Amino acid sequence: MIGRIIKILSNDYTVKCDDEIIVCKVRGKFRSLHLTPLVGDFVKFDKDKKYIMEILNRKNELVRPPVSNIDQVIIITSVKDPDFESNLLDKLLVILEYNKIKPIICFSKLDLLDDTKEIYKYINYYRKYYDVYLNTEIDKIKEVFKNKLTVFTGQSGAGKSTLLNKLNPNLNLKTNEISYALGRGKHTTRHVELLELFGGMVADTPGFSAINFNMNNIEIKDNFVDFDKYREECEFRDCTHIKEENCGIKKHVDSGDILKSRYENYLKFVRGEE
Repeated sequence: MIGRIIKILSNDYTVKCDDEIIVCKVRGKFRSLHLTPLVGDFVKFDKDKKYIMEILNRKNELVRPPVSNIDQVIIITSVKDPDFESNLLDKLLVILEYNKIKPIICFSKLDLLDDTKEIYKYINYYRKYYDVYLNTEIDKIKEVFKNKLTVFTGQSGAGKSTLLNKLNPNLNLKTNEISYALGRGKHTTRHVELLELFGGMVADTPGFSAINFNMNNIEIKDNFVDFDKYREECEFRDCTHIKEENCGIKKHVDSGDILKSRYENYLKFVRGEE
């Protein structure tokens, strides 16, 4: 039979097949072959013996959070407590574009700001290139889930579980306060689990405070989607947008067409500063 892993706890793999839920183990050969099942995997399994026999090919996967076969990721982006981090947001966007996963940005906690003018400069810019929502636009957000596997991710304490609870109060996911000593939230989600929501499935995943690239500089450059519009203006086809004089990207940074923080983050990423 073929099903999908919707939860992993210790050595128990919960598989959903049609409307049936079966808790399975994995064969020992998986360890010898260095195969690790992930939440989101489609698998062949023996229903009677409750063993996973084979992991089917994945269209994509993320290491952190460990989820496979993802259609889209909603990045919960706090603007206050914790403060907005363009570096972290841009890093996630580039990683998702590289993995052919649709990014959706959801800004949270605008009500904590005394003046929203500066943050709306960012919001309006990102809206040119990505689907962007505020966490108060609940009805609009509900429409994005149908027939999709959606991952929620973002800064710890940004409000991932809070938003899921607003979308469906029956989930009653645990939330927690901000740890001011660290400037980020306390981790509240202890494992990855797929939950049915509005005709699709979502994963509430552990928060994080850092994420690493597994991309070379060309791949990083090619996945800044706002650079695409101006690349033909560069004098050289292999322009790195760093030291070249007649660089279309740098010209449009100077003119304000490209957000300065985007370009600065690009430089940090390719220089390994992150």
